[in-house]
Amino acid sequence: MENLTQAIARLKREKNAVVLGHYYQRGEIQDMADFVGDSLALAQWAAKTEAKIIVMCGVHFMGETAKILCPDKKVLVPDLKAGCSLADSCPADRFEQFIREHPGHTVISYVNTTAAVKALTDVVVTSTNARQIVESFPKDEKIIFGPDRNLGRYINAVTGRHMLVWDGACHVHERFSAEQLAQLKRLHPDAVTLAHPECPEAVLAQADVIGSTAALLKQAVAHPERTYIVVTEAGILHEMRKRCPTTTFIPAPPVGAACGACNECQDMRLNTLEKLYDCLRTESPEVQVDPAIAERAVRPIRRMLEISARLGL
Repeated sequence: MENLTQAIARLKREKNAVVLGHYYQRGEIQDMADFVGDSLALAQWAAKTEAKIIVMCGVHFMGETAKILCPDKKVLVPDLKAGCSLADSCPADRFEQFIREHPGHTVISYVNTTAAVKALTDVVVTSTNARQIVESFPKDEKIIFGPDRNLGRYINAVTGRHMLVWDGACHVHERFSAEQLAQLKRLHPDAVTLAHPECPEAVLAQADVIGSTAALLKQAVAHPERTYIVVTEAGILHEMRKRCPTTTFIPAPPVGAACGACNECQDMRLNTLEKLYDCLRTESPEVQVDPAIAERAVRPIRRMLEISARLGL
């Protein structure tokens, strides 16, 4: 009898569907995906795929981004309730008012935003390319950066810029504790600390390597002989352990949890193999984006892809 993974593989073939999975997805979802990556890589893959159907195993804004880039394709997300606290922290109407209150600024928005916020934006960035894209503008360029205050603060620090930063955050990365990380580092003094730039400043101050999920993975693959403390959503550990089976990875716990606990995004965990099968079988739920919003939102996304290609990212 056909099992669930076999049924998913069959449906992908029959329906000419590609399954894209984010590093923060469940391990079994990542294993079923045709491509696994961070937000930049998923956007790049969506933009070039020839598949008829895109199944975005991630959260809702990722499905929106794929639909904006591929308006003629059917874009599915296994669970439309998979949202993003960071995107939720930046309502489009309030962000638009913020932009009006600061005229003459270039607007740079993190990809973790709704389509409506992207439509207000001059260029979109991800954690992989944010620094390089900001640095592609003149030093005296007046910039609004939203919505992640931690990423914006970090980019300001490493580039010497003075961007106006929207006060939003990812609740998962906000849960990391500088005090608990310091304790973990004392227990593992030889470990290299890898941290995502969405983490608070006091956490990043203790990191040896700061970067996107793809950059942190690349660091581990390049030096598998080291031990790593990993300060980002725990889904990335699946790919790290696959690529570096003999390496020790220690997940940093969320605040209040014992060492060894994992910090997980419950929205990302809403997607399951059962839901992936059902959405391929029924070709639903489908992501829809208002065409007027999509027409404006696609420009900053394509600008990001063009700059990233030019910079070799």
